[in-house]
Amino acid sequence: MTIRLVVEGLGARRGEALIFRNLRFSLGPGEALLVTGRNGSGKSTLLRVLAGLLPAEEGRVRLDGAADPDARVGESCHYLGHRNAMKRDLTVEENLRFWAAFTGKGESLVVEAALAAVGLEAIGHLPFGYLSAGQQRRIAIARLLVSHRPIWLIDEPTAALDEASERMVERLIATHRAAGGLAIAATHQPLDVPGATRLEMLGFPAEEEA
Repeated sequence: MTIRLVVEGLGARRGEALIFRNLRFSLGPGEALLVTGRNGSGKSTLLRVLAGLLPAEEGRVRLDGAADPDARVGESCHYLGHRNAMKRDLTVEENLRFWAAFTGKGESLVVEAALAAVGLEAIGHLPFGYLSAGQQRRIAIARLLVSHRPIWLIDEPTAALDEASERMVERLIATHRAAGGLAIAATHQPLDVPGATRLEMLGFPAEEEA
């Protein structure tokens, strides 16, 4: 199945403020978009709208080529935000097995393989809350691997990671794209995603003046 994410004239609010408007882009299999911009310019809000977690103020988001044309776009997306979406008292393996059962389908990795992919295969028995911030972020990234979705929406994917782990994230994004996946990453940090399109969020006041 070949899908394309299409964004047409998209606008959104944060609270009462219109934070961006008239965004347009499309991504097909293997393509990536890097979203940059200053704090408060709407990067995280854009990802949440695409994931279906926030309503759009205007415009539309659609998924061309989906098996079910009536399915919501968010059902094809993995959203990884600033929070890791893990229970601190559950072990690493228990957290990942939950996500595998809850959203897993398609070409997902088993929990052990996902832990190996992020270099943490030896700590699956530990409670998530015992881990360092960097380890927690790597386990959150492993969640993308145990429950397959064709579209990755990742907000500051390298937050709290050292340089070696940053390179690991870049490799996982490359592998996802090579398998036909789409990736959209909002980031302040340099991220090596060859061939990615770039979208700089200016925030509504600047866009209105432009």
